Amino acid sequence: MSSAPAGAAPHDAPAPDAPAGGGSSVPASRSIGERWKMEGLPARARLLLRAAAWLFSFLALLVMATDVHGRGGPNDFSTYPEYNYCLGVSIIALLYATAQLLRDLHRLSSGRDLVAGRKVAAIVDFTGDQVVAYFLISGLSAAAPVTDYMRQGADNLFNDSAAGAISMAFFAFVAIGLSALVSGYNLSLEALV
Repeated sequence: MSSAPAGAAPHDAPAPDAPAGGGSSVPASRSIGERWKMEGLPARARLLLRAAAWLFSFLALLVMATDVHGRGGPNDFSTYPEYNYCLGVSIIALLYATAQLLRDLHRLSSGRDLVAGRKVAAIVDFTGDQVVAYFLISGLSAAAPVTDYMRQGADNLFNDSAAGAISMAFFAFVAIGLSALVSGYNLSLEALV
């Protein structure tokens, strides 16, 4: 005889908020905190790495864009094409990290990904991370020799700000590069399935 109260669902029945037909394994009524706990370690690591990449690319953009000490002279970042390239790459990295963060937050809040198909999403993640990481390393490697050369002649606030922006771009590269490793791991899992 069962000790369950009258009207209670049997133990082997699906939960009331479980999707019919075997859809998503994460019900829509779960909170973001509950979904965060249910996500695998690679998905959580990717989200945190992309948040770090967003922060560092924003700082690189902010520091480089405000590195103006005398309009049009030698202490204005816009007179150096290498610094303009580094600034443009920081903007691209910021836009990419913002889009990926919004996508991951949408997936956490709704339980569905904006990109249809897990394999397609894994390819988009891996390819995007690789391309943005390449842009970041090329932008900072173009700007670093100019800064090093100018610091030999004079060590001033302009050169220090440029070095700070380059280092923030490097940290953004590290975060996106590690995210690319996680995306590659996810892509290899999708290839095996």
